[in-house]
Order: sequence, then structure tokens, then C-alpha cells
Amino acid sequence: MNPNQALWEKGDFARIAQSMRRSGELVVNGLGITKGLKVLDLGCGDGTTALPEAVLGAEVLGVDIAGNLIEAGKKRAGEAGLTNCKFQQGDACDLHELNNKSFDLVVSIFGAMFAPKPFDVAKEMVRVSRSGGRIVMGNWIPNDPTLVAQILKISSAYSPPPPQGFISPMTWGVESNVTERFSGAGIPSESITFEKAKYTFEFPGAPSKFLDEFKRFYGPTMNAFEAAERGGRANELQGELDELFNSQNTSSDKDTTTIPATYLRVTVKVS
Repeated sequence: MNPNQALWEKGDFARIAQSMRRSGELVVNGLGITKGLKVLDLGCGDGTTALPEAVLGAEVLGVDIAGNLIEAGKKRAGEAGLTNCKFQQGDACDLHELNNKSFDLVVSIFGAMFAPKPFDVAKEMVRVSRSGGRIVMGNWIPNDPTLVAQILKISSAYSPPPPQGFISPMTWGVESNVTERFSGAGIPSESITFEKAKYTFEFPGAPSKFLDEFKRFYGPTMNAFEAAERGGRANELQGELDELFNSQNTSSDKDTTTIPATYLRVTVKVS
């Protein structure tokens, strides 16, 4: 199996995505979606942004490498009665099943950044975008002090070294890298804009319980704990992540968790 597919089919990311729904809707509300707009939601998971896009009237195709998340997205769309929200399995590095210039808007919020060939990802997103269309990405930022960057940083310290040639997904959070990748796909640098934004995780439980969801259902954290167990360091990893989740929680209610995280929002205008 494709290692990226194995990572995201491990556990059940849909459990984590439940904490991301409200911010997903807020992101979508800022996209200027109009009825009938053709949207590709790439690395869609179980539809955190795809469903709100469809609610606003867009014709949405969600694509993700994880088959379990595609099935979960289909179920959510069906339960919501959204006939304008379709899901199919696919690889952001190679969208051969999608035609050139098919979409008015390509959205990837913390999705395509995890695909292993970033230059191919940029080329594919540009290829399937129509002239005058847009690409909007949300990417975590390396070494940022907020939650997700720190989870991935801490987890990597306990995990085996990546294979030779591995390109960290966090490199998508560096503006110069993003510019280089889209320039390679024919986009002039002046057509690429950046801003830092906040994405808030909301969980109906204490931070320790929220961490437990990551430990049980989030592939990168699951892998880190498995490696830490083998090295006799699981308690050390648990302690680091416990401190992180508790220190980042902004909720005054001990039975709820609210954690804002900073990300890089990328907007590309396709000519």
C-alpha cells in the first residue's frame, strides 16, 4: 500500500475531524462560494470543508487517499441530503482521473500538504483549475508554537527516521517553498498571496481526553507512540503531549477543550 494512504487509513481521522467542524465552516464562509461553483476539495478527509461548500450551493468533489475517510464523507453527505457533494478516492500527486480545467476553485485545508511529492501536487492543482479560478490551501507551519506543528514536531522526535528522499509536509508552511512549487507549475509569484490565520479545535472533554483521541485515532501520533513503546519512552512522550495540550487549552471550563492553532493560508490565482 502507498505509505501515505496507510498513514491516513490508520486509526480514524474522522474522530479528530469532529473537533474541526466549526472552524472548517468559517474557512468556507470566507471563500466567496456561489451557487453552482465547481469545487475540488483535495485531501478532503470526511468532508470538514466539503460539506459546508456544498451547503452554500457549490458542486463539490471531495478527493482523499484514505478509503475509510471517503466512505465516511459519503455517509455524512448522504445523511445531510447533499446530492451536490460527491466523494472519490484519489492521490493529490496524480489526479489523472480528473480533466484539465475542470474546477473554479480547488481547496485543500491541511490535506494535500501531506502528499509526498509537493511539486506534483502543485502541478495537478493548477492543471485541474480553470483559467480565472483559484486555489486555496491551509498549511501547518514548521516550528510554529501552536498545537499541530508541536504535535508533529514532538511525535517526530520519537519516531524512526523518515525514508531517504522524504519531504516533510511542514515545508508547505514556508512561503518560499510554496512560491517555488507553484512557479514550477506556471504560476507567477505575484499571483500567490499568503496570510497567517487561526484554526480552532473544539472538544467536549478535558485536554487529556482530547490527547487520548490523537493517541488512539491520529496516524502520526499512533506511530509515535508505537515507536516510543518499543524504545521504552512512551511515558516520556505522554508527558510531553500532556503538557502541550494542557498549556494550549484556552477554555475556562475544565470539561471542554479549545485550542487555537496558527496556519498559513495560501491563495493562488490561476490565469
